Amino acid sequence: MEEKKFDTNSIIGFLLLGAIMLYYMYTNQPEQSTSDISQTTEQTTEVDDTSPQIMTPEVSKTLLAADAQERYGNFAYSSGLQVAADGTSVLENDYLKLTFSNKGAQITEALVKNYQTYDALPLYMIQDANASFNVNFGTTSNRIFNTKDMVFQPQLTKNSEGSVLSMKLKVSENEYLEYRYELLPESYMIGFSVKSVGLSSIINSGNPVNLTFDLKGIRHEKSMSYENQMTALYYEKEDGKMDDLSISGEDSELENNVDWVGFKQHFFSTILLTDTPFKTAKLSSNTLFQDEETDSVFTKSFALQTPLYLKNGELDYNFNLYIGPNDYDLLASYDKQIENVVELGWGIFGWINRNAFIPLFTTLGNLLSNYGLIIIIMTLVVRIFMSPLVYKSYLSSAKMKVLRPEMTEINEKYPGKENAMKRQQETMALQRKAGVSMMAGCIPALLQMPVFFALFRFFPSALDLRQKGFLWADDLSSYDSVYKLPFTIPLYGDHISLFPILASIAIFFYMRMNQSQQMSMQQPAQEGMPDMQKMMKMMMYFSPIMMLVFFNSYGAGLSLYYFVSNLLTITIMLVIKNFIIDEDKIHAQIQENKKRPEKKKSKFRERMDEAMKQAQEQQKTQKKAKK
Repeated sequence: MEEKKFDTNSIIGFLLLGAIMLYYMYTNQPEQSTSDISQTTEQTTEVDDTSPQIMTPEVSKTLLAADAQERYGNFAYSSGLQVAADGTSVLENDYLKLTFSNKGAQITEALVKNYQTYDALPLYMIQDANASFNVNFGTTSNRIFNTKDMVFQPQLTKNSEGSVLSMKLKVSENEYLEYRYELLPESYMIGFSVKSVGLSSIINSGNPVNLTFDLKGIRHEKSMSYENQMTALYYEKEDGKMDDLSISGEDSELENNVDWVGFKQHFFSTILLTDTPFKTAKLSSNTLFQDEETDSVFTKSFALQTPLYLKNGELDYNFNLYIGPNDYDLLASYDKQIENVVELGWGIFGWINRNAFIPLFTTLGNLLSNYGLIIIIMTLVVRIFMSPLVYKSYLSSAKMKVLRPEMTEINEKYPGKENAMKRQQETMALQRKAGVSMMAGCIPALLQMPVFFALFRFFPSALDLRQKGFLWADDLSSYDSVYKLPFTIPLYGDHISLFPILASIAIFFYMRMNQSQQMSMQQPAQEGMPDMQKMMKMMMYFSPIMMLVFFNSYGAGLSLYYFVSNLLTITIMLVIKNFIIDEDKIHAQIQENKKRPEKKKSKFRERMDEAMKQAQEQQKTQKKAKK
């Protein structure tokens, strides 16, 4: 038998193969840090996340599913749909552009088209996380979820009738929580609903489902302090009653049966309406603005917190969301009473604005494009309409002026405090015989006050004045600065507005003319009575100063109205005085009236005379007792 020998070539081959295998194993082993080695000695298995891991598709899928289950619980299915958390969807028409985030299914940007901020930037109501809409609820697996943290699956549908965005947080294809938004082609109103399907066994009915809606009002106007004064939270509660929170500082209310909540800024609002009234709603607002020198972006913060109630274990709420301008006619067209966010004044003041000034202003706006001229014409119409009252007031003062010498004689005939009642009786008797009454002059002045206060509310709320210029004013809804001061004067500001100065001058001359008119109506000074002449002089100087200081930061349109109104009033008074009123004829008429037999006293006058007589007798009794 032949003896086998070692093949030298084979031995060399095996050695080379072994060397290659050792080199491969050495160069591909996982790197371990000192901490890794320490953990290994402690029999702790932990993989460095920075190292590449080799795992089969089956293992990877199992681990991802476990992680999703841990984070999202019942809604883990939705997380596996590979929807980007930072993804967005857009609803847009000619008025609005709305951007929705997949995370939270809420609006992250709301652009109001066709309008700009005071510094010519696009006007956003929602931007840079200034708003948050969230529904908080518990599940039967003892988990608490906030929709603002969850990723929804969007589905956008567009057609000629508008756009619909459905955003679903899914448990399965047939079980989900849906936010649904609908935007019509020409509307600022957004249809909005929150509904759940097939979640009655998942949503824990024992825990409250809470809705929170927060928003910070973004600055839009030139004067932030003026804008802040016109910014407030409005709402409609049970029985259609309107209410609002304080415009200053921090305020909150707990209300029942709330139909809508409006986060109202000066000229724009964000209003949430519900078909199912909120049974209880906590409303709050807080002023964020400090002063004009502070570089602040926000005016106020608003918040709504309210529980949502389940119907057969499901959520089913239909809302509407208005994002747009505070145009009274536009808001009224929705027939939801949301036009009440436009502050027109309460009672008769609001009635005058709604039924007289808004229609007049709208009519003039359809005829003219210059809103400065519209204000002047509107003021002229109002002054002409009120001129009969001015005439009545001036005529009464002229009569009292003619009668004044005789009233002075009565004062001289019955001097002293002890004769005060007697003087009053004789004076009233003289006025009755002459057919003159103090009230005849006061009533016309009082009748003009509702118009005065109505217009005081109307012009600051007139959206059409916004960014409309006239003469040196570039925006009639804001102040008309002609000079920027290098410092700030308390209450006055850091600028000089010209229209308030002109209005103050006009008011001064009107007050001066009116003072002589009113003083002629006053009875001669009596002992123990305040000096009315001094009080009138104080008012003559006080009113223009108040106008000058407080209107410096108000809208130029309001100051323009007061300037023109007082000029017209002065003109009407001069015309009445110089061309209509004849004091000689008035005196002759009074003398004729005094010859006529006195009319039978009314029951009211009889009671007044009897009361004055008793008071006079009481004075005499007290005087005798002192002696």
